[in-house]
Amino acid sequence: MVLSALSFSLMSVCVKQLEGAIPVAEVVLARSVVSLALSWWLLKHLGLNPWGERRRMLVLRGVVGTLALYCVYAALAELPLAAATVFQYLYPTFTTALAWGALGELAGKRIFAAMAFGWLGVWLVAQPFGATPLEPWAVAIAITGALLTSIAYVTVRSLANYEDPMVIVFYFPLVSLPLSLPWVVANPVMPSGADWAWLVGVGLFTQLGQIFLTKGLTQLPAAKATAISYVQVIFAAGWGALWFGELINISTVAGALLVLLATILSLKPPHRPPQFH
Repeated sequence: MVLSALSFSLMSVCVKQLEGAIPVAEVVLARSVVSLALSWWLLKHLGLNPWGERRRMLVLRGVVGTLALYCVYAALAELPLAAATVFQYLYPTFTTALAWGALGELAGKRIFAAMAFGWLGVWLVAQPFGATPLEPWAVAIAITGALLTSIAYVTVRSLANYEDPMVIVFYFPLVSLPLSLPWVVANPVMPSGADWAWLVGVGLFTQLGQIFLTKGLTQLPAAKATAISYVQVIFAAGWGALWFGELINISTVAGALLVLLATILSLKPPHRPPQFH
């Protein structure tokens, strides 16, 4: 999950570097092409059946994941890198609630404490004292992306007992490519210069993030896995400072410490409901 967070943080840098010059649909398409090619090669290399067993659920995961991706990329284009990332990290709280109801995972007191500290850390990083207020519509898009991400992650968790992680990863670009193509055809923009490299980076780092994420979610309860991935907020703050000159103030530092505390508290497995036979 930590490697997944690092990969996604580098993906965010690539998206942010494009600075909205390339439409979101085209970024999603580029990501899909690179990821689909890599996934197909890995599946063939491992000798796995790419089509899976629970195909309807796999397609649903791809559709929800694609919608979440549109929201995340749109937010990254409009918000500071750290702010966009911390808003996206509202999703572990949504995931905890969904996993509780859909997967029977009862999050214990430590998990709820981790969520509380994580939420407080997110607020501190996203709203530093004296900062200019962010655009409400951009914030709404980011929060919507967090909700859709949580649904996609819980879907991955429900598929864990039936599908190989690489098959789940493969279906994401398999679905997102045809969903993105009509929008790109309607409004094509030819990348120029370094844009090509950043687009390839989006696809490459997203692929790595998806592989690590899917492996993590298939081996850990959803609430615990996503709580650990809070560490991406720290990566985002660091890249924001190094690449985009985003200042790291005392509020950001305090938020980062709370995120670390949330990660530590999340390491204890949650309780499961008793099974009656």
